[in-house]
Order: sequence, then structure tokens, then C-alpha cells
Amino acid sequence: MTQDDSPTALDLPQVDPLPPQTQAYFDKCVEKLGMVPNVLRAYAFDIDKLNAFTALYNDLMLAPSGLTKLEREMIAVTVSSINKCYYCLTAHGAAVRALSGDPKLGEMLVMNWRVAPLDARQRAMLDFAERMTIASAGIEEHHRDALRQVGFSDRDIWDIASVVGFYNMSNRIASATDMRPNDDYHSQAR
Repeated sequence: MTQDDSPTALDLPQVDPLPPQTQAYFDKCVEKLGMVPNVLRAYAFDIDKLNAFTALYNDLMLAPSGLTKLEREMIAVTVSSINKCYYCLTAHGAAVRALSGDPKLGEMLVMNWRVAPLDARQRAMLDFAERMTIASAGIEEHHRDALRQVGFSDRDIWDIASVVGFYNMSNRIASATDMRPNDDYHSQAR
């Protein structure tokens, strides 16, 4: 693998051969997405770490929730914009464009979520995500109440906080390792 092929700036070769379960997961990614996302390739140097990452990602982003898939992706982009995470802005910006059917929405969230035409629920959710990303220790009951007032349940608030926390962690790892987004993301849903 050349530096240009590497998912990060670190020299952490992928386990070879991949365990059958991991290979099946990667094959499913290729079938559904046309590629193996570089974040998965980056973690594939340690299958236990890859499994932990994918289990948490799949639970937070795909499991049943009061948050839609689009709302979870909107959180990912908003947090990643604040953190200036190139990998996640590219990958999750593409997901917002695809799920919303609105290329402009994805771009607005990447640049400044406050310029996007959002409903009160989405605006409150992203305001909370921004607050949690910038100064989580300053969150008080009135911030949670603002979410309740637009229809979020306490379970939904847990899910919002969990998605925000996950992307703050992921952004830091991606930035620290110079994780590189797959080129395919740049042209998707435009």
C-alpha cells in the first residue's frame, strides 16, 4: 500500500488476511456503498478496535431511535464542522446530501449550520450539539428543557448526546491521524 492508498498518515497495515466476519463486513460495504470507507480500513490494523468502533457506530447511527438517520448525520456534520474534521465533513456531508436529497443542505451544515433552513426541532438539536462540542460542562437543565420543548424525549436527548460525543471522539482521532476520506464521497449526491 502506498502512502496515497493509506487511510491515514500512520504506518498501521491492515490485518491480512482479514478474519472472515470482517471480510464479509467489508464486502457488504462494497456492495452497498461501492467502497470500504477509509475509517474502517484505518481501524483494520486491530480487529478488536475495528469491531468496537463499528459496533458503537452501528448502534448510534443505525439502531432504532427517536432521531432520524438524517438528524444523526446532521449532528455528525455540525460537530465535524466545529472541529474542522476533514474526513467526517466529507463523508457525513455526502450522507446528508444523499439522505436529504438537498445538496445545499449538506454544504450549509459543513460551512455554518445556522444558515440552513431548519425546523425548530433540528435547530434546537444542532444548538445543543454545538454547545456540547464547545463547552459540555456548561450544559444545564434549561438546555435539556429546550430540547424537550420541541418534542425530544429524554431518550432522544441521550441519543443526541451520544452521537455528539461519538463524533467529537472520532473527529479527534481522524484529525490526529490525518485520516483521508475516500475520493468517492466528494461527488456523491451533488
